Amino acid sequence: MDTADLRVALFSGNYNYVRDGANQALNRLVDYLLRRGAAVRVYSPTVEPPAFEPTGDLVSLPSLPFPGRGEYRMPLGLPEKTKRDLARFAPNVMHVASPDLSGHRAVSWARAQGLPILASVHTRFETYPRYYNLAFLEPVAEAILKRFYNRCDALVAPSQSMVEVLREQGMGSDISLWERGVDRTIFDPYRRDDGWRQAHGIAPGEIAVGFLGRLVMEKGLDVFAATIAELRQRGMPHKVLVVGEGPAREWFAERLPGAAFAGFQGGRDLGRAVASMDLLLNPSITETFGNVTLEAMACGLPVVAARATGSTSLVVDGETGTLVTPGDASGFADAVAAYVTDPALRAAHGAAGEMRSRAYAWDTINDAVAQAYLRLIAARGRG
Repeated sequence: MDTADLRVALFSGNYNYVRDGANQALNRLVDYLLRRGAAVRVYSPTVEPPAFEPTGDLVSLPSLPFPGRGEYRMPLGLPEKTKRDLARFAPNVMHVASPDLSGHRAVSWARAQGLPILASVHTRFETYPRYYNLAFLEPVAEAILKRFYNRCDALVAPSQSMVEVLREQGMGSDISLWERGVDRTIFDPYRRDDGWRQAHGIAPGEIAVGFLGRLVMEKGLDVFAATIAELRQRGMPHKVLVVGEGPAREWFAERLPGAAFAGFQGGRDLGRAVASMDLLLNPSITETFGNVTLEAMACGLPVVAARATGSTSLVVDGETGTLVTPGDASGFADAVAAYVTDPALRAAHGAAGEMRSRAYAWDTINDAVAQAYLRLIAARGRG
């Protein structure tokens, strides 16, 4: 059996209605599988218009806006119509990408059919409550995730650090790597554009401290803002460049006076925006991989990141960037200040990060998932 024999049913809570690193990785995976001759059918909530066109066949799941975060959809389960569609498609492996209600129902359906189940972990959902004053719910969230993942045959996670966390949490024993790649035609140091910088208020010679990602609290916006406030108190010259959009934009802008907000950027425009930063500050602890960190490295930027899952597998502390204790705004400010004041250090760590980023090729990375499917199917065939 090879990749061309695969029939994959993929369930995702967000395949293309809001653009983020997780669903772009899923679309790239589907593209790879289709190019290798596999059959894939995707089940996810949909909206009109979507953030981008889906790759492959997409079946809409019933859903409602998520309370307090209306841009996201909450799947409502697995209706009979969807079950009939699944039966007609006749998958030989189930892939669940989000631990929501539809994901739970898909796992139950697959178990009833005797199908192997692979779960991919894209974010640390159990950490989200702390950003909405609900930290007491973290143990409950972790227990729900543990039940979900232990009903699956295997897990894939995007970084070795996340694999280790999942094992420590008891989320499963068969956990392997599905890392992330970077598109070198988009992310490259040569995309830096001084004219674009000046158009966004960054003067020649000014050091741009970048934020890259959706503007939501779980991306560490509070720590980023506190770090910049510390730099201002120290009189450290810099300019903040924010690339991304999201519901917390107003909150963020109020705390970053004088910052340049470039908004959402895509494709080559995104590569230009990232390469036009001088360093990336990524204090988030919710990433399982850190796509933005890898994209910044590919553009030749040093990265100051939280010592947390994802970043610890990408950033080599003291070589391609600096890792800081999560939440330590003063520590983040120290690290940023070192790069602001030392252009040689900035250049050396940026060049080392760019070289390290070259190891992440998408097809090689996505083949690891295809091989995981085939391994699970073979194991199920052996009983």
